[in-house]
Amino acid sequence: MDRVKVGLIGFGLAGSVFHAPLLMAEPRMRLTAIATSRALPTDYASLRAYPNPKHLIASDEVDLIVIATPNETHAPLAEAALEAGKHVVIDKPFAIDVKDADKLMALATRQERLLSVFHNRRWDGNFLTARAALARGDIGEINYCEIHFDRFRPVAKTGWRETNQPGSGVLYDLGPHLIDQALCLFGVPEAVIADVAAQRDGVVADDYFHLQLIYKHSLRVVLHASCLVFHDGPRLVAHGNKGSLVVHGLDGQEAALAAGARPGDPSWGTTDAVSVFVIDESGRHDVPVVPGAYEQYYRSIAEAILEGQKPAVTAKQARDVMAVLDAARQSAAEHRWVSPVR
Repeated sequence: MDRVKVGLIGFGLAGSVFHAPLLMAEPRMRLTAIATSRALPTDYASLRAYPNPKHLIASDEVDLIVIATPNETHAPLAEAALEAGKHVVIDKPFAIDVKDADKLMALATRQERLLSVFHNRRWDGNFLTARAALARGDIGEINYCEIHFDRFRPVAKTGWRETNQPGSGVLYDLGPHLIDQALCLFGVPEAVIADVAAQRDGVVADDYFHLQLIYKHSLRVVLHASCLVFHDGPRLVAHGNKGSLVVHGLDGQEAALAAGARPGDPSWGTTDAVSVFVIDESGRHDVPVVPGAYEQYYRSIAEAILEGQKPAVTAKQARDVMAVLDAARQSAAEHRWVSPVR
């Protein structure tokens, strides 16, 4: 096999804006079929369309199933695909809870199939830049970090994310992004303290969260998202014993993909909206922003399937995100510290 044949389940925001374009951009991936109830646009008219995902999963024409459907369907679809002998990529979050994630990991091991989760925002340019600066020791030993994903959406959009079904709400939508970034930087925390709320009038799904991750040696990490922030503050702030790191601006890859740009385009991964700087006793020092690189995710999946390499996002890493998410939900409900299940 020199190329991985891919079947995509779901063609909403995640499927059409992220997965399909990034799969098409990876030379060793061949998107062959899409399961969706929607009519495919002309760019994908040559692909086979399946109205029922079960038929795509059963097809011999695909090696890898990519799941980009509502969150509560992730685990059952992934289970069916693994049982059918397919490799599986799941859009974040991994599942509804860590128990489902553990079951899928055990099944993937028995089936000897790849299982990974699309945690794309570890390839945001602003995060890549911050991660490198912290790893270099630009601000010394870190004692505090705060990461935000704030938006101004005073009126809720329609769609399943705004319902009260399992897996809806901003904690499941944006929480996995911020938790994954925190775990990439600092690992799994000892405990989580969480406040989760629905702040906008008439909404039934949570639209606000504030998580505090408790680490050994006094490190504290705050993850925050709100739908009622008109004026954005820093995207990320970290403080150390030598200075502070500040990140402003949102990575532009999602907007670029939605506008039709693709990896390999001249300005791919770059944006003037992001700035990163260090402040210490000698003043402010601008840090060159690394280009974003969402394409690296499917490059790593191709290498894992075709060459046996370790994927950039392992199932265990994604499972740890779910453990923190579960702890946050329990903490918010019970108003106490909760340790993630390891």
